[in-house]
Amino acid sequence: MPPEADAIRPRSLADPEQLAVRRARQNAAHVAPLHALARRIAAERSAEVPDPDPQDGGIGARLLLLLETPGPCIGRTGIVSRDNPTGTAANLFRFMAEAGIARRDSLIWNAVPWVIHAPGALNRAPRKAEIASAAVYLAPLIDLLPSLAVVVLAGRVAGLSREPLSRLRPGIPVLAIPHPSPTFVCTSPLVAQRIVEGLAQAAATLLSYRTSPAEGPR
Repeated sequence: MPPEADAIRPRSLADPEQLAVRRARQNAAHVAPLHALARRIAAERSAEVPDPDPQDGGIGARLLLLLETPGPCIGRTGIVSRDNPTGTAANLFRFMAEAGIARRDSLIWNAVPWVIHAPGALNRAPRKAEIASAAVYLAPLIDLLPSLAVVVLAGRVAGLSREPLSRLRPGIPVLAIPHPSPTFVCTSPLVAQRIVEGLAQAAATLLSYRTSPAEGPR
């Protein structure tokens, strides 16, 4: 199967062959600067930091989707991806596809980008100190995204990044949606509806901009 073919199905990174293809592309030009940032954060925090998915837009992304923190299962792949073999990733795969957001236009990252869980521990919310420590990495991330046109914050912790993001890139729309975890999505049909509506708004924003935000709205 060619590497592009796995983009049409969720949980594809459960396939060792497909995972090997992604890992082999971690130094591709469009993701190499983000890979370097992930390695810098890992060294400074003494913790694992998953890489961005090279199947996505990398530094050419026009949409940044900010999740909260890598889950305990991230060790299976070491990649932040809608194709991970988790319920959250599968939901994100479905919702972004329904919104018509092209992979080349998007980058998925985490507000707290390093793994905060002890080996074998259950998922937990980031602590205040971890959230504060992570804030310093927003600026170098945004600096790597010259074509950024819209930011989507998924979940409470990611939502705390609204104000600093607005300062770092004034005028860029910053939208908030619920976290796509099955734990939240299954609580009420309104949760999925809010995610769908938020991503649809983000997709509409992308359509209203040219390739470079410097060119402004059409």
